[in-house]
Amino acid sequence: MFFDEIIDDTYEVSEYPALAGLAQEWLETRPFAGMRVLAATPVFRNTLVQYRALLAGGADLSVGISNDSDAGAEMPCDSGIVALLRESNIPVFGLQDALKAESRGEGFDLILDCAGQFSVCHPKYGFVELTRSGVQFYENSEKPVFVADSGIVKRIETSLGTGEGYVRALLQLGYGNVGRNGADAGNDGAAFAGKSFVVFGSGKVGQGIVLQLLREGAHVQVVTDKARGVSPFLDANDVPVADCNDLKSVVALVSAADFVVTATGVKGALDRPELTAALLSSKAVLANMGVEDEYGSSVPAGRVLAEKKPLNFILEEPTHLKYIDASLALHGALGELLVREAADASDKKNAGPMDPPSELEQRILSMTMQDGLIGPEIAEMLSL
Repeated sequence: MFFDEIIDDTYEVSEYPALAGLAQEWLETRPFAGMRVLAATPVFRNTLVQYRALLAGGADLSVGISNDSDAGAEMPCDSGIVALLRESNIPVFGLQDALKAESRGEGFDLILDCAGQFSVCHPKYGFVELTRSGVQFYENSEKPVFVADSGIVKRIETSLGTGEGYVRALLQLGYGNVGRNGADAGNDGAAFAGKSFVVFGSGKVGQGIVLQLLREGAHVQVVTDKARGVSPFLDANDVPVADCNDLKSVVALVSAADFVVTATGVKGALDRPELTAALLSSKAVLANMGVEDEYGSSVPAGRVLAEKKPLNFILEEPTHLKYIDASLALHGALGELLVREAADASDKKNAGPMDPPSELEQRILSMTMQDGLIGPEIAEMLSL
């Protein structure tokens, strides 16, 4: 199959048990045979494993990138992997390319989207959106849209993988103590022992960042909307929580912090004059881990690591494959479900966003826990 050498030289099958299982199944069932499928997952080395599974299922595969998109958020990509795809005769489309193809009668049957990049297209069977932040672009869709981020599987990526990617990116940039395994790496090898972090947001991504920072010995405080409730996870770990509307307290936290990271999922969430002033005068290292610019236009891009893009995207592998495998597998499996249900006249889907079926999520989760490397981590996450 495609990309075997790169994938087999880089990964163990135990790092992608769900995608491996689907690829083996799809080689026999060929659910996408003869169908034009656009996969708009952020293009990095680990997404080759998703492409291989779709190709095993018979897809006439194209890959989507956001080089010209004004629909949805701009997503980073690995230019080397994009070049590899083109060398392998796999078409790479921006939004305008996709719309021109539609105008020629060469539109897609299925779009596996991310952050709503291709939401204005008109695939025959519908969309699968990978992220919660992309749902806003599909609220008025005339096509059915499964949202892979609506259930438990996506928590593996966001609660475990994204937080780990944030810490790994900071270490790559030289922040923290001398590496996790070094003799000089702080207390018991903790990379951020004694450092103070302020995390904006207490959803799946925010909690995942908090979890990783606590493991690295950091002192963590969270800013969130208390009116929406405080996570039991934060209470259980004695993490101080400030209300986002208590600007005096929030400004004080930012002013004293060593690091500030945003994970609210809301564009311009920190765009308040008092808070902007505190951010600009603070000594803190600023980063964003959301798809949108959460700092707002008053904070220059150069003041935030990676020019306000999600910090883990500076890494060769932004989220380790072992953490993103289940999400990518669900992304594809929901596409298979859309196609299958479209063929069943008795089960027509409504237009607009839908949650994934719990039984499909449980299947993907079982494959990941039984055959993958991170079963114990998932069990711990589910207990939080």
